[in-house]
Amino acid sequence: MRLDKYLKVTRIIKRRTVANEACDSAHVTVNGRSAKASYEVKVGDVIEVAFGERTLKFRVLDIKEHALKADASSIYEAITE
Repeated sequence: MRLDKYLKVTRIIKRRTVANEACDSAHVTVNGRSAKASYEVKVGDVIEVAFGERTLKFRVLDIKEHALKADASSIYEAITE
């Protein structure tokens, strides 16, 4: 699954176009490297998203094409440092 779609399905970013723009402007990294929206997400990847001053870092646990709002947070695991 594409990175921009994964961010939308997990509801980390609400819209796919916004996720695409975040990737294009280097606000998203995967495994420590800047990633494009077309990056194919794999289970075990560590994704970091910068929201202004705040950064969200999480590990991919599962990849689903669709997820209900209640189930979205079970697809990834937040990493705190």
